[in-house]
Amino acid sequence: MSRNCYVYILTNLNNTVFYVGVTNNLERRVVEHKSGLIKGFTQKYKLKKLVYFEEFPTMMDAIRREKQLKNWHRDWKLNLIKSLNRFFNDLAAEIPK
Repeated sequence: MSRNCYVYILTNLNNTVFYVGVTNNLERRVVEHKSGLIKGFTQKYKLKKLVYFEEFPTMMDAIRREKQLKNWHRDWKLNLIKSLNRFFNDLAAEIPK
C-alpha cells in the first residue's frame, strides 16, 4: 500500500509556537502554509517552518497520530522534534516526492 498520508509540525522562526496538522500531500500543504494561503492559526503566528513529519499508510493512521500529538505537552513535542531534527532545520526540501 502506498504511504502518502502525513502528520507534520510547523513552527515560526523562533521555534516558539507549534502546529500539528495532517495531509495527504505534504509538499502542497507546506507550500500553502509558506505562502500564507492557509487562514487561521498558522497564518496568524507565521508558522512556515516544517520541523517534523511522519508518513503513514492510511489517513486513518495519520489522523490517529495527529490527535495523539495534539494532546501531548509542549515539552514532549519539543523532545520528539529534537530526536530527529536537533537544530529545528526547515525540512521542506526533504519531503518525499
